[in-house]
Amino acid sequence: MNTMDPVATIVWIVSFVLVTVTVTGLSRRVGWSAPVVLVAVGAAVSFIPGVPHVELQPELVLYGLLPPLLFAAAIQTSFVDVRARRDGILLLSVGLVIFTVVVVGFATWLVVPSLTLAAAFAFGAVVAPTDTVAVTAIAGRLHLPRRLVTVLEGESLLNDATALVALNATIAAIVSVINPWAIAGDFVLAVVVGVAVGLGVGYLLAIIRKQLRAPVLDTSLGLITPYIAFIPAQFLHGSGILAVVVAGLFLGYRSPTIQTAEARIAEAINWRTIQFLLENAVFLFIGLELSSILNGAFRSGITVPQTVLISVVVLLALFVARFVWMVFTTALYRYGPERLRERGWNWPTGIAVSFAGIRGVVTLAAVFLLPTVTPHREFLQFLAFVVVVATLLEGLALPWIIRRLRLPPPDFAQESGEMQRLLAEAQTAGLDHLQSEVTGDEDHRVIERLRINAVFLSDALENPTPEETEDAPIEYQRLRRSMIKAERHAVLSARSEGRYQELAVRSVLAFLDAEEAALKSGPRKPML
Repeated sequence: MNTMDPVATIVWIVSFVLVTVTVTGLSRRVGWSAPVVLVAVGAAVSFIPGVPHVELQPELVLYGLLPPLLFAAAIQTSFVDVRARRDGILLLSVGLVIFTVVVVGFATWLVVPSLTLAAAFAFGAVVAPTDTVAVTAIAGRLHLPRRLVTVLEGESLLNDATALVALNATIAAIVSVINPWAIAGDFVLAVVVGVAVGLGVGYLLAIIRKQLRAPVLDTSLGLITPYIAFIPAQFLHGSGILAVVVAGLFLGYRSPTIQTAEARIAEAINWRTIQFLLENAVFLFIGLELSSILNGAFRSGITVPQTVLISVVVLLALFVARFVWMVFTTALYRYGPERLRERGWNWPTGIAVSFAGIRGVVTLAAVFLLPTVTPHREFLQFLAFVVVVATLLEGLALPWIIRRLRLPPPDFAQESGEMQRLLAEAQTAGLDHLQSEVTGDEDHRVIERLRINAVFLSDALENPTPEETEDAPIEYQRLRRSMIKAERHAVLSARSEGRYQELAVRSVLAFLDAEEAALKSGPRKPML
């Protein structure tokens, strides 16, 4: 960002947050797409005389913006579901990204005058990844099949790392002469080092966070975790983004065993807030950049008719690449080896995935990473802007497409039944543990209340009576916390055995966290 007065910087930050929250809230109330409205608001403001020009530096984007964005998405993504659908996710997050880079790269190279092939491939890497938040929001609103949601979320999370590794390789080709074998070696090194650093950081922080009982300390360490993973990986010539994603998936999976209930609740809220602000503020920022982006595009010497033609060709190449790859993938699942046929999806699902290629923050941020020596750099920034806006508009048509494909919605009755069965299993484990904890000296009313609450917990929480909402005695808290620990252990055992879907597991764990946090807010023993 250009140097400005500290007070002006604070005013800008406050204004960004205020406008972002206001516009997003109003957009949701009227059913509009918040990213599209934010871009439009920013674009309108950018043409107002006197509005200062703000420019993000590439290093600020790479080191400051992307790590927390991807980490926030990673810790909310189910590692169990990603592992179960790893073949489909890898086909999209790796295979489709590489295919998109090649197809869009060649198409851009053919239609943009005097553009080098390396720069064209770099642009292909910029527009290759889909947007995690946009895909997740649409998937949740449309009630898509859970398997499809898992694939889309896993793709949008992991393809960021693949695209940025490809972008680094193509940037190296822009600024120097390298051979394809060197690019392949760098790619392998980036992946291996990124995964290793991510796992190492995740394992080390899991040990440290397990010793922290204060949610404030745990949250403070969590806020810098993306940078702890990203910086060493980058220093070792690995993929910092992949390290962040791996660390986020690992810590998200281990959170029930390494964090307190309060820490998990606080972390979930904090990262959702950070993700919301960063995601939407970037859309607003890109709108503010529109005037300068247009000026840069005009300075490139490319005429308006050429710009329209190039934009249409790039968008078609982007859509055709995804559609062709989904046809190939669906055919592979339908007619390939038996193992794939058992795990595959049908043609309507493949078509739905092909229309879910919404681009967003990573594309907008990555285009600023192009070096200044890139031919037509400002025009490529304009093209990236066009791609993001066009795919966001495509996302508005996705509900209509999904309805026409008649994809079966999730079986909510089955999911609710699974959650109830898992909760009952956990409650049984808690009651068994209670029997081992009772010494006979406890107040019989406490024991009776524990047994009643273990069986009718959900009803007691939703419809409490005055008697049930009174302060719980210290004895009740101690025994109930012990029971919750046994119940959580039973849930995690069921997860490791693969007997329940991850949605049920996460719902029950959140249920237990909420009660444990409520218990800890009750009366405590007086401190001396």
